[in-house]
Amino acid sequence: MRRIASAVIFTCLTLSLMAQTGIKVNYKGTKPTITDFVWAAFPSLNYEDEDESGDRPWKMLQNAMTRHSKGLPQEEGETLTIDTKNGYIVWEYSSDDYDHISRLEVCYWNEADGKHKLIAFNNMASFTEGRPCFTETCDFRFYRYNIATKRIVACDPPGFEIDYGCTYELPRAGKDIVATQWNVDGSSKRKVLKWNGRRFKH
Repeated sequence: MRRIASAVIFTCLTLSLMAQTGIKVNYKGTKPTITDFVWAAFPSLNYEDEDESGDRPWKMLQNAMTRHSKGLPQEEGETLTIDTKNGYIVWEYSSDDYDHISRLEVCYWNEADGKHKLIAFNNMASFTEGRPCFTETCDFRFYRYNIATKRIVACDPPGFEIDYGCTYELPRAGKDIVATQWNVDGSSKRKVLKWNGRRFKH
């Protein structure tokens, strides 16, 4: 119980700090890459106690990126794709024992004002036996990067509300998000959230 309370307090403090000052993005070169954004965000994504966070989704992505940075192979069943050119990262885990795939995605968009970038962290794209797998760890977060201050701040999804009965697909090519609404009978309906440089419209 004490650990749960500590995790909640830590989360509140982290979010409060982010709301005030944001998180500094460290990078080399003239501008940050998708990898730089992800490494900067990890402390706010992985807020659980260290000894309890090993199987948490964003901790798994962090572990995969650490292995990649050291030139080590990924764990069995895992793949990691870092597409720096298109500003996109995807980590996937699939099991041969049962029909399941877990997917974590991150990408960013340049905003029309030329002063900000929008970054999305998507953990609502996992399936078991062809059906969406919604758990307590499902997560879809947005951050906004200020080019002048070189900091990211958590923000609401611009232009839409997250539907926790949907799965989401971030774009590796193009700019739009695809949301799929799932019904109890297994049928689904897709809709496209179109990015206009400021927000998503549907």
